[in-house]
Amino acid sequence: MIGIKKSGQSQKPDPDYAAEIARLKKDLNAVVLSHYYQESEIQDIADFIGDSLELSRRAAETDAEVIVFAGVHFMAETAKILSPDKQVLLPDLRAGCSLAEGCPASQFRAFRAQHPDHVSITYINCSAEVKAASDIICTSSSAEKIIRQIPAGKPIFFAPDRNLGRYLIKKTGRDMLLWEGSCVVHETFSMRKLVSLQLEHPGAALIAHPECEEPLLEKAAFIGSTSALLKYVQGFQQREFIVATEPGILHQMEKHAPSNTYIPLPPDAACSCNECPYMKLNTMEKLYLCMKNRSPEIILPEQILHQALAPINRMMAMSIP
Repeated sequence: MIGIKKSGQSQKPDPDYAAEIARLKKDLNAVVLSHYYQESEIQDIADFIGDSLELSRRAAETDAEVIVFAGVHFMAETAKILSPDKQVLLPDLRAGCSLAEGCPASQFRAFRAQHPDHVSITYINCSAEVKAASDIICTSSSAEKIIRQIPAGKPIFFAPDRNLGRYLIKKTGRDMLLWEGSCVVHETFSMRKLVSLQLEHPGAALIAHPECEEPLLEKAAFIGSTSALLKYVQGFQQREFIVATEPGILHQMEKHAPSNTYIPLPPDAACSCNECPYMKLNTMEKLYLCMKNRSPEIILPEQILHQALAPINRMMAMSIP
């Protein structure tokens, strides 16, 4: 009979994951990182919340022996590259990225070999192997500044996000050879539903991540990285914003600028396609279990660690204000 507990049968209560994670942080001397796109309950127990590179850099500055990265695989790899002597854990190894998966290292190296005269500027949303085969890594916030430092006569190959690449071509006036990759989340936003939302909320401003499609970016009042979007809304009070990026960021927007109203831009289909399916693989239970078991762990070959660090360091040097 369904729903009837047999006599003498006991049911073990679910653990208090927040309390257990706090205990394990002390036991392991661990730091917990959460990307903005994680579930709100994970954001609320994290030591640091932010974009991928910012989180890896902050973790590297701590004396923690273990980094627990609630994000996706390439982000945890970046943390390992910047902190090779620390153990790096990822709650779910299946938490990937459509941009990273759409740019396999073997194909990237082959394409580079066909264009040896090009300097490769590669968006950080890529695997450690692709980073290792790149000249310079960039973030969405540093890319424009880096591109402007490349000599005018030097051809540029930009990978893996074509939408970010097209946006940067428009911003800098530099022609670039683009890898044909895209973010599964940012390419789903609906122009039709945007028009409908703007009719319902005529005073709302559209803010968008540069990974979105070009027609949508043309309608945006502000375009920027996830951190830049968060900073932008904090400059306003009692305003309405239509937000074209993964809706996990709304939790921080509501915490930092609560008087504003935030409306997530939906996808064209009747689904939750504006939520990153990879980010949502991480849960509080998986976060707890990975700390309890110290697994899954990110392990990279020494050669990849060394080779991938060089283009990241070039990015940092070129991004200094």
